Amino acid sequence: MSEFESLLKSYQARINHKLEGLLPMNDTLLSRAMRYSVLNGGKRLRPMLVYLIGELSDTESKYLDTLACSVELIHCYSLIHDDLPAMDDDDLRRGNPTTHKKFDEATAILAGDALQPLAFELITSIETSDRNKVEMIRSLAKACGHLGMVGGQIKDIHSQNIFNMESLDLMHSEKTGRLIEASIETSGILSGLSKNDIESLKSYGAKIGLAFQIQDDIIDIESPSYVSGKDQGSDITKDKTTYPSLVGLDESRMRAKELANQAKKILLPITKNTDNLIKLADYIVSRKA
Repeated sequence: MSEFESLLKSYQARINHKLEGLLPMNDTLLSRAMRYSVLNGGKRLRPMLVYLIGELSDTESKYLDTLACSVELIHCYSLIHDDLPAMDDDDLRRGNPTTHKKFDEATAILAGDALQPLAFELITSIETSDRNKVEMIRSLAKACGHLGMVGGQIKDIHSQNIFNMESLDLMHSEKTGRLIEASIETSGILSGLSKNDIESLKSYGAKIGLAFQIQDDIIDIESPSYVSGKDQGSDITKDKTTYPSLVGLDESRMRAKELANQAKKILLPITKNTDNLIKLADYIVSRKA
């Protein structure tokens, strides 16, 4: 394992510990479903971005932890709802039964509904200016809405109507990319980075977000369930439009690498040490799960 992969593992352990402590611990059905949905593994890419952006400045670690938990709760809520029978209708998530399979559909919906406001509540507890809090909440809210995850999700449901790369890019930039960008933007706001640096970093996030999705599409085809944590070939079974279905595996790999290279170039004008962000771009397109 490389030094950078060890760093990512340490960030995963850090965010898992923080999430464990902040989720409700009573033995109600709702609390159990919330904890099950959040604490069942995951790559924790969005919290990692919060931490990596926080590295660029001298930001107090406990506030980065709170923000990292916030963006991960938003992500986990979206996964619960994505997996529902009315959406992607998935049986497996992170190698475990999806929340509606483990509990029931109504409980899954309500668990997701509970995680989303908890994410915003956490931001209000961060000791920073009211202006910063409002800007961070605005960033996350926009990432969740009709021009973000929700807008991307409805396009995904009707992805059989997507026939070109531009439309596929738009769908994934909304469904996946917006929250990745918001993770970067909110951490940049909290860390006191300049507006120019934040905008550049968001552009980096848009590139790695698409690269991440293309790699996910490749993994869906090539990696068995015990590696990916999801049913192998589920996108093909559901006749979804993916990058490999549109342009083939080889061109998809080439495009993911090109997006990663574009992301790294965007970082060049930033005077702070972005080495770990460069390594993250490479890691995203080389992963197998």
